Amino acid sequence: MTFSSQDLKFIQDSGRSAEEILKQFHYFETGFPFVQLVRPATLGDGIHKIEDQEMLALLEQFSLMTEYYRIAKFVPASGAASRMFKDLYPYLDTTTAPLKSKIAHFMNSLSECAFFHDLEQVMMRDGYQLKEMVIREDYALILEYLLTEKGLNYGNLPKALLKFHTYGDETRTALEEHLVEAARYAQNNDHSCFLHFTVSPAHQQEFEKRVSEVLPAFEQKFSVKYHISFSVQHPSTDTLAAEMDNRPFYDDKGSLLFRPGGHGALIYNLNQLKFDVIFIKNIDNVKPEDKLEETIIYKKILAAYLMQVQTQIHHFLKKNEQGVVTSAEKEEMIQFVEKTLQLKEITSQNLVSVLNRPIRVCGMVKNQGEPGGGPFWVKNSRGEESLQIVESAQIDMENSKQKVVFEKSTHFNPVDLVCSFKDFRGNYFNLHDYVDPDAGFISYKSYGNRKLKAMELPGLWNGAMSNWITLFIEVPLITFNPVKTVFDLLDR
Repeated sequence: MTFSSQDLKFIQDSGRSAEEILKQFHYFETGFPFVQLVRPATLGDGIHKIEDQEMLALLEQFSLMTEYYRIAKFVPASGAASRMFKDLYPYLDTTTAPLKSKIAHFMNSLSECAFFHDLEQVMMRDGYQLKEMVIREDYALILEYLLTEKGLNYGNLPKALLKFHTYGDETRTALEEHLVEAARYAQNNDHSCFLHFTVSPAHQQEFEKRVSEVLPAFEQKFSVKYHISFSVQHPSTDTLAAEMDNRPFYDDKGSLLFRPGGHGALIYNLNQLKFDVIFIKNIDNVKPEDKLEETIIYKKILAAYLMQVQTQIHHFLKKNEQGVVTSAEKEEMIQFVEKTLQLKEITSQNLVSVLNRPIRVCGMVKNQGEPGGGPFWVKNSRGEESLQIVESAQIDMENSKQKVVFEKSTHFNPVDLVCSFKDFRGNYFNLHDYVDPDAGFISYKSYGNRKLKAMELPGLWNGAMSNWITLFIEVPLITFNPVKTVFDLLDR
């Protein structure tokens, strides 16, 4: 494939590299290689269960840890809420067939939703009584005020800015619930709380406005000082779309069409943060404050476990660099790597390179049929086995053996991560060096009435962290409480 001089200028002006785009684009021809699953990670074989005695020790360690480590929270929050309401959109059309029972139930339960009074007010502004419209079953009108610019515009807002929970006269968005959580487990010794949200450029101003409105009250309530920062997915991480025959896709103006490369592009955003410990959690996985206690406990446990392991690794690497490691100590470290890190085929020669990497500890809940990634033992092209979070799109479901392994998975990844990417000298790893470029996938989209192929970069917690040290810890299902559809707001 070659680019015209006009294409090359367009690429250059957008801050992208033609060489990198060509390197990516060949995957449309070859496809991404499927992940080779070996077996599911299970309790005792890839997933560690924290027993009561260990739990108490880790919680004590966490209290000490906050005196020496700088902590932050990273929240991918650019996702639009449109998918959350996909079951409601058909009923914007008054000619739609009779309501499904869950839709009717939702309409009759609107008063339980945190956004009820806001919806009531915007409808009243135009002379409509919401409760009366529910009785009259004028659901198309109600949805018009809920989902479109005529009213709350919830169908076009980021999920972070939607009201999730009610506390008497107070309501909170998902964004605000992350502020509450941060004060409970990501507070530094000086009572500072650092949160970083990735947002879409179109909505950053709304994020900043909401934060400025609510921050004083939360700072007073929790006696903390928040430091909130935002970043957008950099345009240079967009990927070039392809025609169905794998030629570059041009838009209606004759320019190459680039599309967002998926949440894997956020590894660039994460790479900019400079902290000792960073919590990562999805924007929609928040519980009401009065049900947070177990979530707080396990967040602290994950962080303390990470620092316990990292402390041992850094101690060994420092001694090794000084040349004061005995053969017995080296053998002890090899056993630690094999038992705790569950890495095999470790030798004195590769021990340092195996240990000197970013590290992440991932919470895993028992599989309840949720869509998304799961923990597996995976074999790479060199025949090496490692623990990975794998999405179904990465697996060859036409291969019956691989499908069986996938279906035997016992746990699910709720995007509950704690990570550190500081080396033993105190320098930060360049996270781009630890991405597996072969871990992306091709999806099918449309541009107007034209079909296209889109390329998803290796996912943030999948291929983008493929070459990190990875540890899995079982956490209770109660710590996982996402809002994937609007109906989930009725069960809080």
